[in-house]
Amino acid sequence: MTETDENSNDTKFVLKDSWSIRPCSVYKDEYDDCTSVKARFHQYFIHGESVDCTQWHNDFRNCVRYEESNGNDLAAGQAVIDSEEERRLKRFKGHYGNTVWRKRKNPPEDWSKPLPDWLEKRYENSYLSLKMETEGKMPKLEDEKQYCLIM
Repeated sequence: MTETDENSNDTKFVLKDSWSIRPCSVYKDEYDDCTSVKARFHQYFIHGESVDCTQWHNDFRNCVRYEESNGNDLAAGQAVIDSEEERRLKRFKGHYGNTVWRKRKNPPEDWSKPLPDWLEKRYENSYLSLKMETEGKMPKLEDEKQYCLIM
């Protein structure tokens, strides 16, 4: 749960994943956004009912308690960290549950090979190729001072 801070002489405990705690204002903003009229309408349209926003409020209260205690309220800090971990796992549930695509560790060997001739010919006169050709030929403007005059 905690690790001791090795840089200081006193025995202050540091939460293991304290980097994942966002600024408290973020939790307050998320709660305010979740309970706004616009968000409630969107939730009703997407889910058919209002979403429970109490977790954002609990995270905000725990974050404030943790920061006001200068990191000494480990229970509040750990509660925020656990909530962030749960939120992250919920967000990546589809990614981790995807068994259709095989995940790779490295890019393919031939990822930087040149395009086939038919594709190069197709994009020969495209806007992108013209822009790339003229980018090196663009004249650099000397430092001309421009002033805005309001009359």
